[in-house]
Amino acid sequence: MEILETWPALLFIASGLLGLLVGSFLNVVAYRLPIMMEIDWRAQCAELASQSFTPPPHAKGGRFDLMWPPSACPGCGAAIAPQHNFPVVSFLFLRGRCPGCGARISPRYPVVEAAAGVLALVVAVVLGPTWQTVAALGFSWTLLALTLIDLDHKLLPDSLTLPLLWAGLLLAAFPVHGAPLFTDLFSSVLGAAAGYLSLWLVYHLFKLATGKEGMGHGDFKLLGAIGAWTGWQMLPLVILLSAGVGAVVGIAMIAFGGRSRNTQIPFGPYLAAAGWIALLWGEPLITLYERTFFPAR
Repeated sequence: MEILETWPALLFIASGLLGLLVGSFLNVVAYRLPIMMEIDWRAQCAELASQSFTPPPHAKGGRFDLMWPPSACPGCGAAIAPQHNFPVVSFLFLRGRCPGCGARISPRYPVVEAAAGVLALVVAVVLGPTWQTVAALGFSWTLLALTLIDLDHKLLPDSLTLPLLWAGLLLAAFPVHGAPLFTDLFSSVLGAAAGYLSLWLVYHLFKLATGKEGMGHGDFKLLGAIGAWTGWQMLPLVILLSAGVGAVVGIAMIAFGGRSRNTQIPFGPYLAAAGWIALLWGEPLITLYERTFFPAR
């Protein structure tokens, strides 16, 4: 940490580059993890196995996980060469096309890579050369992966939300240099419980009133995980930010996007964005709110 304190620019450059590399892997996670889960469900559930499901060609007949098989072009199936696997740069160099068959490469790949790099850079700038930065990078990238999966599949996998929850609790349980990185253990445990139970209660009240399910159970776990990292004190801010942005986006989609009121909108991305903001700027935002609406007399 001493060299990073002496040369802060080194921290920013290293964080940004690491974020680009992790962003490339997050594309793999966001694409493959739901397929892995579907394959596993089909293997375990006879009822589901009797229904129609066609996995992608490269997911058939052998090992399929986050590490294997190597990334390949979805058009021709050719493995991506190492020299074509540099985040963002390779996409620009190849002009967004496969060097083998010429098929278009989705711009999502460089966008996610760049997003992971920007998230890492912001975390490094805000938190500096501290252990908080190391932990917050894992928090940020996990939220990004959950956002992508929820947008694609309306799914927040337990294999990501639960480790995130436990990581927040463990960080609170083991202070660094005598102080917790983000919040104390009591606030973390209470935040995890309150985060989960608050959306659980909303879910059941909404179902009781309308007979419909207003959100998935993964949302409960994600807010519980965010509460474990930020403490219960930040939960009102997280809920306010996520609900506010979600409402604005939902109204805009109905008004301008031709969507109906019955269209399902994943709530996970809004929770993830609000949780990330709360971890980095929660206290200043709460202080600003109190000074604006409850000025000292």
